[in-house]
Amino acid sequence: MDPRIIALYDEYTHAPLPRRTFLERLAALAGGSAAAMAMLPLLENNYAIAAIVEPADARVATERVRVKVPSGEMTVYVATPRTGPAKRGGVIAIHENRGLNAHLEDIARRLAVAGFTGVAVDMLSPQGGTPADEDKAREMFGKVDPTVAVADLVAVVDWLAARPDANAKVGAVGFCWGGGMVNLLATASPKLAAGVPFYGAAPPSTDVAKIRARMLMHYAGNDPRINAGIPGYETALKAARVDYRMHTYEGAEHAFNNDTAGVRYNEAAAKLAWSRTVEFLQSALAGDGRRRPEA
Repeated sequence: MDPRIIALYDEYTHAPLPRRTFLERLAALAGGSAAAMAMLPLLENNYAIAAIVEPADARVATERVRVKVPSGEMTVYVATPRTGPAKRGGVIAIHENRGLNAHLEDIARRLAVAGFTGVAVDMLSPQGGTPADEDKAREMFGKVDPTVAVADLVAVVDWLAARPDANAKVGAVGFCWGGGMVNLLATASPKLAAGVPFYGAAPPSTDVAKIRARMLMHYAGNDPRINAGIPGYETALKAARVDYRMHTYEGAEHAFNNDTAGVRYNEAAAKLAWSRTVEFLQSALAGDGRRRPEA
């Protein structure tokens, strides 16, 4: 697909653009309204196919619970493995700027299959929860106070670490908006043992020295908006001697890990990034998740 069209869709989802403006500009690039309408299914998320691990998979038990957080209560989707150790590491999954959806619930189940307690959070809980209308969800994100959101996530880390089935080690995985939140959470929670932001915005450089978690970052090669922050972030990570690894997947687009994201999904990059993520989390959440490299 024309890279200009993918860039336009990225602007629509993140700037954001009004849908009418987006469709007008898409029609201009596509060569007409009919062509633009034909392209939409290739760009927009299709949650009907979000089931790498099916909701009824016999290996996983799932439930929705309410967790007390500073803003009130947060709805979370919890997936746990039916077999394995009585106590295990927990991983928070933080969604894109569309809220908690079928794809993030699938991520939680995938984490459970890998041996963790997977917890997919709904960061729109203070506003009544994620709506079915994605454009409405996008509007709601404009009202999210990042300071409040980070404080709520810190509380979820504490709750997850204290569960009876927890080994007290907690990690976080986030995508797009959620990737940026993982970076911010790592600066705010000394209990976080591991952070895995996928194409997430960098935190303020002045806060990077607060990170105690081991970090694994995944970036898309074709993502100039996010990648502009990489050099400053990496400089701050090195200066603070944070234990981190960073991978860029050349040729991949923003949202490459999301298998419901149409043409932006990159199966090869997604599989490699996920295998690296699972291996990293298994190491970080089994032992001392807050190690720093030797001088």
